Amino acid sequence: MPSRSPFRALILLLATAALHAQTSVAPTGSERPLPDIPTLMRQVETNQRRAESIQKNYIFREDLTFDELNGSGGIKKTDERAFEIFWSEGVRVARLIRKDNKDLPPDQLAKENDRIDKEVAKGKARRAKADAEGKQTDSDGRDEIALSRILELGTFSNPRREFVAGRPTIVVDYTGDPAAKTRNDGEKAFKLLAGTVWIDERDKIIQHLQAHFTENFKVGGGLIVDIRKDTSVQLTNILVNNEVWLPSTLEAHGHARYRVFFSLNGDAHIRSSDYRKFKATSTILPTITVAPPDPPNAPQ
Repeated sequence: MPSRSPFRALILLLATAALHAQTSVAPTGSERPLPDIPTLMRQVETNQRRAESIQKNYIFREDLTFDELNGSGGIKKTDERAFEIFWSEGVRVARLIRKDNKDLPPDQLAKENDRIDKEVAKGKARRAKADAEGKQTDSDGRDEIALSRILELGTFSNPRREFVAGRPTIVVDYTGDPAAKTRNDGEKAFKLLAGTVWIDERDKIIQHLQAHFTENFKVGGGLIVDIRKDTSVQLTNILVNNEVWLPSTLEAHGHARYRVFFSLNGDAHIRSSDYRKFKATSTILPTITVAPPDPPNAPQ
């Protein structure tokens, strides 16, 4: 599996959204004017990009579960894997550590480390080539599809305030903008989405997002990407280390395919956990150093 897993690439392509946590209407008497939504969205976009950059300072675990459904809606087959995610020399790494409910044995882990070293080298080469051509790409030189871009490629309506886990939250409905200018084929997916965005009012960052496709989406006539209408995606972010909001859960339901690497016919789940700060050099495994946690109330 490549350093950017097919499932991760597809989910980012699908474009996001959030586990709908329990919410409640603001108590009577606590209402106050809503912020100016265009101004708020510009602040959210800036903070979301900052969060995506800070995430590269962390190592964390991703647990993936695929439930393939049969014709009657029951689970036909389940595939489970776990990865260790971090960035090495600017390249995002997904190191397989567990498969089919079993930890990888030492010999397979050694092979995984060798694979990662090669993937990092390839990613650096792709990124250098893209930089020379003036292209905007992700960490390993492929077309960039970032959550922050959803704020530029859609329109927002029906603003309201709710409380999520006791925190004031601005909620807006999202509709992809057919006239928005995209930078690559993958970003066109944002223009076919409709859903709802939950924004933490204090930190001005995406807290939740939920969306579905309003039309079929294809790239390369369906040979590269093929996503059916009504396929849905949900995302929730959490506050990590009192510093940054990072992904916690990501779910998808429906029918989608990404090249020959990945096919979704049912449900998919990602759980991100165990965020730790780290430092890494060019050799993958031996030089990962997990930084000690910040002391309580430490200045950020």
